[in-house]
Amino acid sequence: MHASVRPQVVVSKCLGFAACRYNGQVIPDPFVEQLRPFVDFLPVCPEVELGLGVPRPPIRVIQRGEERRLVQPETGRDVTEAMQDFAASFLAGLPAVDGFILKNRSPSCGIKDVKLYADMGSETPVGKGAGLFGQAVLERFGHLAVEDEGRLTNATLRDHFLTKLFTLARFRQAKAAGTMEELVRFHTEHKLLLMTYNQSRLQAMGRVVANPGRRPAAEAFDSYERLLWEALARPPRRTAGINVLMHALGYFSTRLTPAEKALFLDTLERYRARHVPLSTPLYILRAWVARFQEPYLARQVFFEPYPIALVSPTDSGKDRDVV
Repeated sequence: MHASVRPQVVVSKCLGFAACRYNGQVIPDPFVEQLRPFVDFLPVCPEVELGLGVPRPPIRVIQRGEERRLVQPETGRDVTEAMQDFAASFLAGLPAVDGFILKNRSPSCGIKDVKLYADMGSETPVGKGAGLFGQAVLERFGHLAVEDEGRLTNATLRDHFLTKLFTLARFRQAKAAGTMEELVRFHTEHKLLLMTYNQSRLQAMGRVVANPGRRPAAEAFDSYERLLWEALARPPRRTAGINVLMHALGYFSTRLTPAEKALFLDTLERYRARHVPLSTPLYILRAWVARFQEPYLARQVFFEPYPIALVSPTDSGKDRDVV
């Protein structure tokens, strides 16, 4: 539907790229494998980069008040500063990237579910949080598409990740062109998608695109980019998606039979009740876009925000409401 773009994604190297886990294993991940034809991966293993070796004694995160230390209990080695220095250097040296897929529960790469301990010898964790490298990623690139492979087994989180990843990649491409015409094109093609995410940000982005003060294109792109990050910060609500679907239906309302309208509205109710995925009403609308040759809707990224081959019906069911 739209010009191809290849997102740039930093990924934990153990997720199918090298046998670099602490126990010398590699962990093939189905989603990462599925992504390979569509993105450019930049694999990294922070622990190997520190020279900890493969295999190696495990490390853990120690929580001491507000401070977190990264230690290797078996050797007593503290690698906190070394990891912080590596993270700062590595992240500062990255090319333009659009997202990260990091190893969950890893004391270096985890972003949410890393076990925190009171000391080196503790058996029971005192909480959960981010690993040191993962925390550095969130602090520097939290506005990008950042997830761990465990959470990406959830259909809602996976759809949001892919939508955000490919949208940011398309914007990076538009920004590289650097013209107001390209910014207008991007905004026009993403209107329905952004309407599902955040209508107030969409309105603000429209004002940037209108550019009444005739600001240079580079300034307009920078202002628009910040609003785009804010708009895509969280997965959209189901009700917002339904409202956009109804908005799109309005383009055909006078050209459909009563039976066709009834079928679509029934499908929407099934989607609202979580009995069918979003793709079901979307395919009906796409068929009408082709049938009636509706040019505005034909350009909308909303109908295919990422490659159709990445749509998957499988869902772990875990963390369904965790964002």
